[in-house]
Amino acid sequence: MADRYIDVSLTKRGVHCTAKLLDDRAPITCEAVWNALPLGSDVYHAKYARNEIYTLLPAFAPAEPPLENPTVTPIPGDLCYFSFSGTQLGTQSYGYGGASGVQAGTPVIDLALFYERNNLLINADVGWVPGIVWGQVVEGLDAMAEACNDLWRAGALGETLSFRRA
Repeated sequence: MADRYIDVSLTKRGVHCTAKLLDDRAPITCEAVWNALPLGSDVYHAKYARNEIYTLLPAFAPAEPPLENPTVTPIPGDLCYFSFSGTQLGTQSYGYGGASGVQAGTPVIDLALFYERNNLLINADVGWVPGIVWGQVVEGLDAMAEACNDLWRAGALGETLSFRRA
């Protein structure tokens, strides 16, 4: 199979990077994401994992991918896939509210980009949260990291994290 690439962007800030799908390490997840593209929604900056931005989406795979190529210590440029039940994210402490579509009992997919070092996927409510590493940024990470830091400091309101075929 030929290498596949996607464009990851912060739409309002006009910043993007290119990532290579890790078909050899996470083939089921890569196929599920690829077939669902384009994807995008409101962006959030992590509270627990440190240097992470992510978007929350309704489940889009025909069947949930298994935990392939897992990590709890993502590195800069990793794209990770997480699956949560709405009950895991539906509490007020997460602050998503009704606008995000997070509701108890509804599956939620978290597509994340890690942009800097020293990340640890542990959550105060549930403990370790392994993610599936399905992509790696190969171009534009420095500009994206700068925009992610701006998002952390200036806020995410009105910003969209988008994934599309490159």
